[in-house]
Amino acid sequence: MYMKWPAHGGQPSKIFELTGINQNEKIYDFSANLNPLGPPRKIKQEFLQSFKQIQNYPDPDYMEATKLVSKHENLPEDHVLLTNGGAEAIFLIAHLFSGQKALVIEPTFSEYKRACEVYNIDVSSLSLSDDNHFTLPLESIVEKLHEVDIVFICRPNNPTGTMTSIDEMKIIIENASKYGTTIIVDEAFIHFAPSEYEDLTSLVETNHNLILLRSLTKIYSVPGLRLGYIIANQHKVNKLRSKQIPWSINGVVTSLLPYLFADETFIEHTKNWLKKQLIYMKAELTSLGFYVSPTVVNFYLLQDDHKNTEELFRFLLNHQLIPRHTQTFKELEGRYLRLAVRNEEENKYLLNVLRLWREQQ
Repeated sequence: MYMKWPAHGGQPSKIFELTGINQNEKIYDFSANLNPLGPPRKIKQEFLQSFKQIQNYPDPDYMEATKLVSKHENLPEDHVLLTNGGAEAIFLIAHLFSGQKALVIEPTFSEYKRACEVYNIDVSSLSLSDDNHFTLPLESIVEKLHEVDIVFICRPNNPTGTMTSIDEMKIIIENASKYGTTIIVDEAFIHFAPSEYEDLTSLVETNHNLILLRSLTKIYSVPGLRLGYIIANQHKVNKLRSKQIPWSINGVVTSLLPYLFADETFIEHTKNWLKKQLIYMKAELTSLGFYVSPTVVNFYLLQDDHKNTEELFRFLLNHQLIPRHTQTFKELEGRYLRLAVRNEEENKYLLNVLRLWREQQ
């Protein structure tokens, strides 16, 4: 395959440049995992009004914004730390555990390992079982807990879309507490998961070795605004805040926050729409002979049963459809493509292109 692959999705121009395929004016970007329904309408209406914030310094403590997020999560304010997207949250946590040992469950988001490298954290890894639909190696994780200081788990996992159950998480968290090991759970996509999957906020108060990461940019489809947050007990939040650079979040973002939360039905509407679309897409893709990872969120891994991943990647690009390569995901090394669930029109276009692909096999 190709060299110097971008480490993240949402970079169509770079992919076309790397592959030498001409980019048309109309493209279909399936490489970024954003809400296909787009941002709430209120954001568009209020965005120009927020322009005035560029003339003022934001509140360095983000008190009002923190109140909004803590209310949204039904948590005490001292359990929430706002960050400049999920990436800052990851690097803040790595800073807190500088020079120690980490366990990362692969394949997963590349920034965990990158942050560990920056802060001289020794990283070991365990793998989800792709032979068994990317199931969590629970017993192996428990056996390794005494050897490390922190464990990174992505839930739901990126890029597989699979979800570790709350019962499995409780086993890991309880065993980790015996050794003083901290469990860091990235729930950046939790807002897309069906309501029957519990998030872990209820465990934070009683488990001081648990840190959660969240993002608002995916569910509200506003990645350019960069807003995430950390959920942990008060002591850990204070320690993390002490390592955060001043004014890491800009005033435009915090001024728009009330309008993200204004539509209280937005997330539930997204979940209901996504659930129906996933059922449809899984059925259609399976009928065409593709493997689809058992995702519960807005993206999935796709593999042709004939293993023609490189050829399929180029075929999709030639039809102006951009998948996310998996060259930079450890344990995948390009054997799958990751595709977002887009709107109905785009999903149907994808299916039509895959039918053409199948007809040529």
